[in-house]
Amino acid sequence: MHKTTDTSADWDLYRYFLAVIECGSLSAAARRLLSTQPTVSRQITRLEAKLGTSLFTRSPEGLVPTEAALRLCEPAQAMASAVAAIQRSARDDGEEGSLRITVPEVIGVEVLTPLLAEFQTDNPGLRLELSITEHNEDLLRREADLAIRMQRPQQDALLARGLGRSRLGLYAHRNYLDRHGTPNTRDALAVHRLIGYDRHLGRHAHWQEHGFPLSIEDLAFRSDCAMARLAALRAGLGIGLCHASLAAQESELVALAPELFGFELEMWLAIHEDQRQRTGLRRLFDFLAEQLPQSLQLESSIRD
Repeated sequence: MHKTTDTSADWDLYRYFLAVIECGSLSAAARRLLSTQPTVSRQITRLEAKLGTSLFTRSPEGLVPTEAALRLCEPAQAMASAVAAIQRSARDDGEEGSLRITVPEVIGVEVLTPLLAEFQTDNPGLRLELSITEHNEDLLRREADLAIRMQRPQQDALLARGLGRSRLGLYAHRNYLDRHGTPNTRDALAVHRLIGYDRHLGRHAHWQEHGFPLSIEDLAFRSDCAMARLAALRAGLGIGLCHASLAAQESELVALAPELFGFELEMWLAIHEDQRQRTGLRRLFDFLAEQLPQSLQLESSIRD
């Protein structure tokens, strides 16, 4: 590749570079950046021209980073962290501004949204952004201001508070049980119509480690969308997993014997430690730390 005499490149080009290398394709990077595939491609080409080297090669599996791209990753990520720190420093820590929350799907839709309505009534100057994603948005890189996670955050720079443990168990609509009977053993459970993941093999494997009786191919209803699985459970399509506190609010859902299958998940709140002085964010953190354990009836034995 012809090398230009200008080796400088602005942050925006590196932002596109990091999205491509993390997502593995131009189309996935475009979705993350709310952009288009041609725009992402042009930005990568511009960066390659600036640096005078190729950053990606195409393969049947997608884009493969070159050695130059791999060497660029660490300094580009350091640049992203520096930009995020600047953005955090510039944020208003008073009574107004935007707060972005990342949360698992069912908790975000079924539990958090009503709580946010209550919070915003008392904090009208704050704008709320709710990010419901399958992956954990990175607080260190300022992808979100506050995270609700179902496992303990590991980064040292995060201020985290354990809220408690939520029990998940098997449930079915009473109409389904009237038609098909209620299984009392795992062998009996295995012949029922079960609801679960579609392509998240790792998460299904986690279920199997806890005693789930079927392979992913044998499930009667499959979806990687948590709200779709909950809707299938409510519609009587089969037997599925649900948070006990949510199922308790559904008069038509019947709990199966807990020994058939189930487990507990911890729930944590986390913010970046250098944002603890932001008044609005700290107010939201304290509000959710009080309200979520009550709303989800969490058991409280977690050590921070």
